Amino acid sequence: MKSPLLSLPGAVPAEGVDEGVAAHYGELFREQRALADGTGFVDLSHRGVLTVTGADRLSWLHLLLTQHVSELPAGQATEALILSANGHIEHALYLVDDGETVWAHVEPGTREALLAYLESMKFFYRVEVADRTGEFAVVHLPAGSIAPVPEGVVVRETAHGRDLFLPRADLESYAAAQGPAAGLLAYEALRVEAHRPRLGFETDHRTIPHELGWLDTAVHLQKGCYRGQETVARVQNLGKPPRRLVFLHLDGSEVHLPVAGTPLHLASEGAEGRKLGFVTTAVRHHELGPIALGLIKRNVPLDAELVAGDIAAAQEVVVEP
Repeated sequence: MKSPLLSLPGAVPAEGVDEGVAAHYGELFREQRALADGTGFVDLSHRGVLTVTGADRLSWLHLLLTQHVSELPAGQATEALILSANGHIEHALYLVDDGETVWAHVEPGTREALLAYLESMKFFYRVEVADRTGEFAVVHLPAGSIAPVPEGVVVRETAHGRDLFLPRADLESYAAAQGPAAGLLAYEALRVEAHRPRLGFETDHRTIPHELGWLDTAVHLQKGCYRGQETVARVQNLGKPPRRLVFLHLDGSEVHLPVAGTPLHLASEGAEGRKLGFVTTAVRHHELGPIALGLIKRNVPLDAELVAGDIAAAQEVVVEP
């Protein structure tokens, strides 16, 4: 779904899964600094929006999600995962309940499969699931923003900022009143700086929550059964995940960034050495320079010097080995 904000001056379209919104509006670092200072907003209208209504909405979602939501207070934001039977991450949901409806935004390209799964699990529960992407657009206000929220708009507030479920028809008028807009590259740079994983970027077909630090924010370890819980409990109680998320400081003298999937090797062995992992997201940060997130084997020493392709990469621990 193409955003009308791509008509703003300087807008450069994002590519790949983020197609449909602006990567930037011509001044990447200015846009980053604005977000870091708590000003501006980010157009996330390419993300899917789902709602769940009905008397059983919270107790029903509690059975399906990794998060404890059966008693979720109205207005309290949370995030949750849906796992496969083997404990691999399939979906990530960013949730808030307004007292009558659970609102969730999800990664672009995932809502149809998620909606189909939720519909298949309704059984006798008093719930209705709806795809509201055509009616509502997600807009992100950065942490510290004092921008007013239009009356009646559902807000999901976290330490990283506020996500607004804005009527899609109001997107252009909101941008005119609350600009300047910041592009997705600025948003992603702050996400990487904060070590926050993203489905489809830091995950592959075999990722489990422990590898990414999602146990801290999206998984409740004391709740009842859900699909994949056995794997979560077994790894948490009896073992260690095979991989761990790392934050990488990249050599700033290089003009290019490593693309997602670039192999990580020991610097002493070079590109011909053993593959220890791979880059998941690489960005240019307005203060830190080129940085990245990556997944590496758990037993890689914490002080090991790495290379991402041909770019030196110093690791910083995100998930303890």
